[in-house]
Amino acid sequence: MSPTFRARALPPPRKGTPVPASSRRDFLRFSGAAGGGLALAGGLPAFTAQAAPTRPTDVNLVPEDKATTIWYRTPADEARIIQEALPVGNGRIGALVGCDPADDFLYLTDGAFWSGGRNDTLTDDGQLPYGKDDFGSFGLLTKLRIALPGHAGAAVSGFRRQLDLSNGVVSATYKVRGVPYRREVYASHPDDVVVVRLTGGPHTGSISLAGTHDETTSGSKGRLSFAGKLANGLRYAAAVTAVSDTGRISVDGDTLSFTDCRELLIVVCAGTDYTPDAASDYRDAKSDPLTVALGKVATAARVSGTKLLNTHVADYQRLYNRFTIDLGTSTPLQRSLDSWSRIAVRYTDRSTPDPELEAAYVQYGRYLTITGSRDWLPMNLQGIWVHNNTPDWYADYHTDINIQMNYWLADPAGLGENSYALARYCVSQLPVWTDVTKRLYNNERNRFRNSSGKIAGWAVAFSTNIHGGSGWAWHPSGNAWLCNSLWRHYEYSQDRDYLKLIYPVLKGAAEFWQARLITTRVSDEDGTSREVLIDDTAWSPEHGPDSKGITYAQELAWELFEEFKTASRVLDRDTELAADLAAMQKKLHLPRVSPKTGWLEEWMSPENLGETTHRHLSPLIGFYPGDRISADESPKDLLDGVRALLTARGMDTFGWGCAWRSLCWSRLKEADKAYQLYLNVLRPSVANSNGTSANWFDMYSQGSYTIFQIDANLGGATAALEMLLYSRPGVIELLPALPDAWADKGSLTGVGARGGFVVDLSWRDGKATSATVRSVGGTTTELRAGGYRKQISLKPGQSVTIRIP
Repeated sequence: MSPTFRARALPPPRKGTPVPASSRRDFLRFSGAAGGGLALAGGLPAFTAQAAPTRPTDVNLVPEDKATTIWYRTPADEARIIQEALPVGNGRIGALVGCDPADDFLYLTDGAFWSGGRNDTLTDDGQLPYGKDDFGSFGLLTKLRIALPGHAGAAVSGFRRQLDLSNGVVSATYKVRGVPYRREVYASHPDDVVVVRLTGGPHTGSISLAGTHDETTSGSKGRLSFAGKLANGLRYAAAVTAVSDTGRISVDGDTLSFTDCRELLIVVCAGTDYTPDAASDYRDAKSDPLTVALGKVATAARVSGTKLLNTHVADYQRLYNRFTIDLGTSTPLQRSLDSWSRIAVRYTDRSTPDPELEAAYVQYGRYLTITGSRDWLPMNLQGIWVHNNTPDWYADYHTDINIQMNYWLADPAGLGENSYALARYCVSQLPVWTDVTKRLYNNERNRFRNSSGKIAGWAVAFSTNIHGGSGWAWHPSGNAWLCNSLWRHYEYSQDRDYLKLIYPVLKGAAEFWQARLITTRVSDEDGTSREVLIDDTAWSPEHGPDSKGITYAQELAWELFEEFKTASRVLDRDTELAADLAAMQKKLHLPRVSPKTGWLEEWMSPENLGETTHRHLSPLIGFYPGDRISADESPKDLLDGVRALLTARGMDTFGWGCAWRSLCWSRLKEADKAYQLYLNVLRPSVANSNGTSANWFDMYSQGSYTIFQIDANLGGATAALEMLLYSRPGVIELLPALPDAWADKGSLTGVGARGGFVVDLSWRDGKATSATVRSVGGTTTELRAGGYRKQISLKPGQSVTIRIP
């Protein structure tokens, strides 16, 4: 994604002639099959009433002096909300929190608050529209404000605002004329609400709730609420209530007032009638979002603040505590700095490591995954955190790096179940993707069509929404890359039920490529000619001319066929298709090293047809995240070509590009470059530059302004882990690219390894000292650490601890 891409992506849509719809009977039959797959993952989640959660009796709240925190001495500036406000979320609801004592704000949305629709009318050039009204946009649902007159200016002292990563809570503490006050904010997954709890000296003030589409807020029975409907028919609502054992609470019109409340519990909820079911057109006709929202806030408000907090923390820590990271000890001076100053100091003094900061950035990525991706929709370009209804690129799902990078962290960081959101999404969209592909992909105006005239399976464009719609240009390799991302969780978990869930997605993509590949002849170095299979006309994201046989597509097709062969064997399905794909895989043209540039070729040409320092690493997809090219098995000349291309791309780009580069340098075992790129992700964003903002969101420079993109937060955290552990089925390598800054002493616990394992690892003086390997489904692997090699055989559930000499 880039300013160049944005300019191409947002022309006024040009309507083409609609193509006749396919059989509704076939569509519904396919929809039913997809729905059955969703049931394997726990049914069709939707915004509905739910049973009261179990309330834990024993919760280990981590004390503040032991917790991993991001903290500040001032509230967030609302004018800079996306750079300064702190995020909370439960995977469905996301909110940005300011913590201003006198005038607090929460900007809140539901991950399904999307305009647009199926978007299945072609533009004049055979592509798909990409506008807010046709393709659609993610947006902001409501704003909550909490006003406390008198809690401002010189009356306030000792202010501290923080995000507690260990407990999953945003809080602010301060004094007003010497009287202590505290507020805590979190989004509870078990209760499906956002909770604001005010404690300390008596609170007097007011609460307002406003929609973002001119809705009318009304109040009654101690609650404020509103409801509305978007142009696409999506119904939505929000509600808030407040309770206290002391003082008085009243509602007057659109304002909820409270007076002399020693402790005040504020509960807010918002949602839509979206359901991830193509057969119902992604709407739950039986759902009334207003009734559901009112019910959820009323139910939660009957529970004490302590019990609500304990319920949330127990649920959050169930995920957070699976993994720990220790990269060393920072200095007292470093610890004394607020988190924005600390980011700035680390960048200006690059020779002095701050290991606790660098480890906290990994945990922040895990926090965003836990709070942004549960049993609802996957994280989009901004996760579930927006501050307006005009996010760049509509905060969509980008299929040429961004949504994939959003899920690179989950399994290595002990959060494999959080990746199910992406799998559910793909399964729920599959019926429409398949239908639209059948009807529209081979349209004669589409320059990316299959020239063979054959069509099968499914395809998407570079952007997708939640209504089955694609937008902008067709992206024929996007299906294979989405499958690669889904496949990662199977590689880490070896979970057959999960494989059954994603199998229809894999099969449809494989069938698309079976129909798409075309035959040509190439000459080898010895002058002999042979017949190979190549991709039809496509674009190497987002770079260079349209061309046939681009490396990006060839590598993804190879990976997809490899994945489908394994899935077919494990599930004993479609053996004839798997055999046909295996034969095609052997005939795939695979990239060469250019005799002119010395780089791995991006196109079937020795020439460089694009930008030397382009942000994308599309031709290296077979190296990372793929495995066809590997540092320990591939020929030296091929690896030299990878290294030369990576060197040419440079060490400075957007945050997600730095993360991807770091991951590739780790695979080449060049620790210094991998680490420097990790630090480039952490650099402060100032004067609208790329980098990390005050709240640690990654900011993407658009020249005169910056935008938040979550992919770099998650890809950067993944890059840190790749330096410490590399895995592929059959191999677990410890400390492949350990930087000097972390070499003295450190440890990881709960890190995922492909092949079906979880690893605990300790090191000292740059060398691994011990490792515990636990099987979560894997049986055999080879453990490597420097020159050390050991074959490991385990049954699922077994573990072994190894002391490394």
